[in-house]
Amino acid sequence: PPRSTLFPYTTLFRSAVVSSAGEDLFGLSQLTSTMTQEYAPAQPEQILTSTANDSKPVNRRFSTAPMMDWSDSNCRYFWRQLTKHAVLYSEMVTTGALIHGNRERFLAYDDVEHPLALQLGGSNPADLAQCARFAQDWGYDEVNLNVGCPSDRVQNNMIGACLMGHGDLVADCIKSMQDATDIDVTIKHRIGIDDLDTYEHMRDFVGKIATTGCKTFIVHARKAILQGLSPKENREVPPLKYDFVYRLKQEFPDLEIIINGGITNHDQITEMLTHVDGVMLGREAYHNPAVLLDVDARYYNEGSISEEDADKAALIRSLYPYIEAQLSKGATLHHISRHTLGLFNGQPGARMYRRHLSENAHRKDAGIEVMEQALALMGYN
Repeated sequence: PPRSTLFPYTTLFRSAVVSSAGEDLFGLSQLTSTMTQEYAPAQPEQILTSTANDSKPVNRRFSTAPMMDWSDSNCRYFWRQLTKHAVLYSEMVTTGALIHGNRERFLAYDDVEHPLALQLGGSNPADLAQCARFAQDWGYDEVNLNVGCPSDRVQNNMIGACLMGHGDLVADCIKSMQDATDIDVTIKHRIGIDDLDTYEHMRDFVGKIATTGCKTFIVHARKAILQGLSPKENREVPPLKYDFVYRLKQEFPDLEIIINGGITNHDQITEMLTHVDGVMLGREAYHNPAVLLDVDARYYNEGSISEEDADKAALIRSLYPYIEAQLSKGATLHHISRHTLGLFNGQPGARMYRRHLSENAHRKDAGIEVMEQALALMGYN
């Protein structure tokens, strides 16, 4: 893609993109159409360029998880207003969608989103190599292979958690991706699947993948049950076994081990970081995005506004130039506003804020005045 152009923004086809999390929040309808839009910066004459973050290594001490229907580019743009340093992961995109579909539709993002990782779903080494090269060409800082999604839909295509039963194939996939690109190739997986749920099986799986030179393993600390549970149930029913992940770090001290699953607060994260190299936050970051306000200060030694001190209304208003740019290209307010619904959780008027946006942001004529009305319901002038 051209390097001195504004990146287009899109909403991804649900049927073509699959990932490991995300039921519809607050009962909002799923997005069913795509849009191609340009980002307009605060100074319209400024031209943004894509810059792969290859000048320094990716610091994965804190990251947000790839989540179906949630961690799209609009969401990541909003999150980046809350934290400068957290590594943000895309929704999982299948190799077929990238090879046979409109790549711009699935790969477009804004430079503000760096550090940024693209998560891929697939099991064909050649296809994954091709898509890893796409990730590098588009300036992503990392490309990640999904070996954790338990959905029936992806299992039927040999994608996701079912690959934990095929360690040799996964190693071939990772090696092919590494050979095709210079950016980091990482893997996200479960601690096991079905009856293949012993620590020893996970250890041997990780050991096999590590022989490729892969250094970063993001471990969802639950096993996946491939038959009989929905993806949502697979995030809740299998018990969390954090000790498996801690032990993995002990046995593979040279690997970067990132823990994921059931994490909800900073006290929990701080304790986990005494055992592993990094923490990946999923649903909590989406339902309660204010948790991200403390990330830079806590984990990157950089001054940051705490959740208690943040002017959240100002954060919303800082999105207005971006929102107006998207609306001018045919988006609806809902495409952006839906990601902000949890920002005011626990504050007086938060329910009215959510309700007003849920009922009005879908309108084709909805603009930033709808955001202002929602803020006014909370007492912001």
